[in-house]
Amino acid sequence: MIDKKELCAKIQELYPDIGECGIDVEVEYDETKQAWVVDLKKDKFELKTFLEDGDADKCMLGQQCVSLGIEIAQLRTNVERLKADTEARF
Repeated sequence: MIDKKELCAKIQELYPDIGECGIDVEVEYDETKQAWVVDLKKDKFELKTFLEDGDADKCMLGQQCVSLGIEIAQLRTNVERLKADTEARF
């Protein structure tokens, strides 16, 4: 089983700018879904995605992090878009 601190550290290692732009990364294992929940928060926005066990294992072994990278990039884009949309309304 992967340690959640190690997975979070791996995400921050791959995407060091996430912390710099104020997005907090949290990971928790969801037993019912048998997957890792990757939770990004920025200001009042929060977005979550699931990372399957096999994908998380490959990432931690340095074999493949493509699915994680795509998900994290998409989450970051969504957070930025939500923030821009909210600011545009005011």
